[in-house]
Amino acid sequence: MMQAEEIMTKDVMTIRGSATVAEAVTFMKENGLRALVVEPRSETDPYGMVTETDIVYKVAAFGHDPKKMRVYEIMTKPCVVVNPELGVEYVARLFAQTRIRRAPVVKGGLLGIISVSDILRKSDFVEKPKSNFELYWEENPSAPSARMYD
Repeated sequence: MMQAEEIMTKDVMTIRGSATVAEAVTFMKENGLRALVVEPRSETDPYGMVTETDIVYKVAAFGHDPKKMRVYEIMTKPCVVVNPELGVEYVARLFAQTRIRRAPVVKGGLLGIISVSDILRKSDFVEKPKSNFELYWEENPSAPSARMYD
């Protein structure tokens, strides 16, 4: 099973929570991004995430001034984070259950970001699909093996 660290995007763009939404929009446009990871304020502070959807739904839809609103006012924090060793199938399941499209990959610090696009483009789920039995076996290696009888 491929792991998150094998398909994640390692070049992650971050922004401070104190930045204006206008600065975030400019940064996202210049770099062709749909989301930014919001930097923690301290080592114990969780990561956040601001997406184009946050900006459209929380700023543009209400006519707020993006030059006056701050990223911390509209971001999702704490956000779901992924361990780099997590299997891609589990990341896909996590995304489906939480209805998110991307998450920072964190272990001791920010390592990358993984998205549904990464799963679709870089993982091997098409070439190597897992059956329910194979997933069960990977989760429970001490379970008695199954046998097929004719």
